[in-house]
Amino acid sequence: MKTTKLALIPIIAIGFLFLIVFLWGYPQYRVWSQEMEGKAEFAKAEQNRRIKIEEAKANLEAEKLNAQAEIERAKGAAAAIKIENGALSEKYIQYLWVRQQNNLNDKTVIYIPTEGNLPILEAGRAPKKSISE
Repeated sequence: MKTTKLALIPIIAIGFLFLIVFLWGYPQYRVWSQEMEGKAEFAKAEQNRRIKIEEAKANLEAEKLNAQAEIERAKGAAAAIKIENGALSEKYIQYLWVRQQNNLNDKTVIYIPTEGNLPILEAGRAPKKSISE
């Protein structure tokens, strides 16, 4: 009986030692784990901030290029007006209108006035009847 009690003492001591290590180590692990999570969140926020800064720089560059394009278009229009001797002719206005029509989609209906300034109301859009009906 004494040998069994003596055999249990090392097992109990190892268990007690494990319990002490666990009670000390687990809070240490939680602190370390939270510290690592905080560092990861900080790195993620830092990366997101860098991405937003780069996007803002790209948007600024795009706006500058769009402004330069508008300036060039205005210069072209001014040159065209100068070629027209400073006055817009009826033909140039028609040209601009036709050029604008390229930007419209196919579903846009355009009414063109006739001689009496009355529009032709979608005469070509009526469904065609078949011969058998």
